[in-house]
Amino acid sequence: MASKVYPKGRKMRVGPAALLLLCALGGGVAAQSVPQDRRGAEIESTLKRIKLPPGFSIALYALAPRARTLAVGREGKAIFVGAEEKDVYAITPGEKRAAAVERFAPSMPFTMPHGVCFSNDGALFLVERNRVTRFDDAENTWRDAAANAKVVVKSGDLIPRNEESRGHSSRVCRIGPDGKLYISLGQPHNVAPRDKLALYEKTGIGGVIRMNLDGTGREVFATGIRNSVGMAFDADGSLWFTDNQVDSMGDDRPPGEINRADRAGLNFGFPWYGGGHVRTNEYARDEPPKNVVFPVVETAPHAADLGIMFYRGEMFPKEYRGAIFYAQHGSWDRSVPIGARVMVTLAGTTASTPFAEGWNDGSGSYLGRPVDVAELADGSLLVTDDQNGAIYRISYQAP
Repeated sequence: MASKVYPKGRKMRVGPAALLLLCALGGGVAAQSVPQDRRGAEIESTLKRIKLPPGFSIALYALAPRARTLAVGREGKAIFVGAEEKDVYAITPGEKRAAAVERFAPSMPFTMPHGVCFSNDGALFLVERNRVTRFDDAENTWRDAAANAKVVVKSGDLIPRNEESRGHSSRVCRIGPDGKLYISLGQPHNVAPRDKLALYEKTGIGGVIRMNLDGTGREVFATGIRNSVGMAFDADGSLWFTDNQVDSMGDDRPPGEINRADRAGLNFGFPWYGGGHVRTNEYARDEPPKNVVFPVVETAPHAADLGIMFYRGEMFPKEYRGAIFYAQHGSWDRSVPIGARVMVTLAGTTASTPFAEGWNDGSGSYLGRPVDVAELADGSLLVTDDQNGAIYRISYQAP
């Protein structure tokens, strides 16, 4: 399911005095602060209608236009936010609200800088539509990011240039327990045409690729994936990922997917299957590959499951330890929209239930659209919302 693109926000105006201060902070390149009072009261009002389990509360943490993906630094000094247009943000954390939000590397031109993830040694990896860049010791040096940037995969080498598209090009990345960089590569069609299948299997489009952290040793890790915009590694080293499934097959089919890959070389069924065990119309008469791996969790049809994570913290009650949290962006290909909520699947189960909901107003409109989830060091949960350009913090206090 393709993500809806929202209009660009207004350009920020900075006065001369403020500009001089920002230049001093940025080492000669002006750090561009993001105003934190824009629509804040309106968003806080919306949050009052969000339903959560007893003891949980949600509050506005930061504003960042078109905020999508999250990478939380291990040192607690910075949180990086990928967007879908051209911006990346660096957040200085606060206890209950961000202390500051600034544009990351404003002098560098980005194209869909959606994917952000950290390596164990503190390097930030930024995956654009067709390029991968590394920023070492990012939490401490991000103000000099442009000078420290190292291209890992140059523009045009992540995918063939003639396969570039707005559709299904929102990359996500993770560093695996093997120390390799994993990147999802959505294929740019509703259902991939036959004349593209060989190319896509070879390059990993419509799958997940992995490589060494210097860009060498690239290989296709998994295939048969339509468009994954959420990946997370379990404690046992398995890769779990969401997958948005085929449009225009009706309101209630096919289901979305949460999948598990415990080794390389698995095929997850697309385009022969549109989601779950539902065959696509285009490939209904074709023999599917042998040993197709079906989803561990089937999710609501057309709810657009995106960011996913395993909860490891201690703030939430014990039943949430090891649970899968994931964001549903919400339907566009359905007569009655569903989604726009955060879901949870408790450890050892295959059923998903709403955890935070209320952004779907029930009349066909959304008051917000969750995209990604990430855990802070204190065990609270961050949620991005690209419609409102907001990041929320969900915390727990025993009733």
